[in-house]
Amino acid sequence: MTTNLLPSALQDHDRMMGMLTGFWVSQIVRAAAVFNLADHLASGIDTPDAIADVESTDPDATRRLMRTCASLGLVTSTDGVHFTATSLLGTLRKDDPNSLRGMVLATGAPGHWLPWSRFPDAVRSGDQQIKAALGTFDTIFDYYAEHVDEAGLFTEGMSNLSAAAAIEAAKVIDTRDVDSALDIGGANGEVIRAMMRANPVLRGGVFDLPHVVPDALEAARNDGLQERFTAIGGDFFESIPAADLYVVKYILHDWDDESCIRILKNCRAALQEGGRIVVIDYIVGELGEPGTAPIMDMNMLVMTGGRERDITEFDALFQSAGLRRTTVSRAGAFAVIETVAI
Repeated sequence: MTTNLLPSALQDHDRMMGMLTGFWVSQIVRAAAVFNLADHLASGIDTPDAIADVESTDPDATRRLMRTCASLGLVTSTDGVHFTATSLLGTLRKDDPNSLRGMVLATGAPGHWLPWSRFPDAVRSGDQQIKAALGTFDTIFDYYAEHVDEAGLFTEGMSNLSAAAAIEAAKVIDTRDVDSALDIGGANGEVIRAMMRANPVLRGGVFDLPHVVPDALEAARNDGLQERFTAIGGDFFESIPAADLYVVKYILHDWDDESCIRILKNCRAALQEGGRIVVIDYIVGELGEPGTAPIMDMNMLVMTGGRERDITEFDALFQSAGLRRTTVSRAGAFAVIETVAI
């Protein structure tokens, strides 16, 4: 078969094929995480048959999965029988500090996957698709409250995203004069625990929905921080416990402007005199600038009704909540925006 496509057209054709099959790749990677390929290969279980035996999967399907993973750069093999993980697959190991295992499992699970199948409807209406896709639930957080297994994956996923930035955030957020810091909506407290490790006298904690509290307490115990750590269940739309420093990481993008202002006002109302509110989030750059923020903005559209924002939009939120931006620094891919009460 011959083709009259010019080289540039062929490149566009191949690029579009990569885009339109992207959701296939997402589920292949999810399967690699579900069946613990990274951990098995690290432990010496390195053949499809052996992995199939441990995971109770079909041997032939497992072999085909491994072959496909090789084409994606996740594994290598010199004989087609014994496989070795690449550093890319290492990001799916449970104990890897750069792990994205939780994110892979959470975003490929029904709670995220089904709403995304209705993405054109989100663009058409401007509304999130949780209720349309998942039935009786108004928000993804309502869904997670009744699907605790997926909620655990989501918490792990948020920890994955936080872990990459937590150490850097702890370096740039000055806590020398802070007595107590609270991570608002902080899941298992990855960021606040990094700050506590950096400052051995800082008292920290997490304020999140009640079903998240056990994960946060367990993570603090695992770090040996339980004596200085608290986890409080509640609703940040109602009220927030008092603290000297609030960390609001990866929260505001979940909500519309009115809801964000309400969260920030509640923080401001409870903030101790001279305290600070630190927002850690993506910032949308110039039009056409590549990066995660514009794509994550589409995820917010379909999943939460929230949005990613540029710095001007953040400033408008702060002003409406009675806050003033003082500094902007970086922690990995995230911006660290410090504010004080006006």
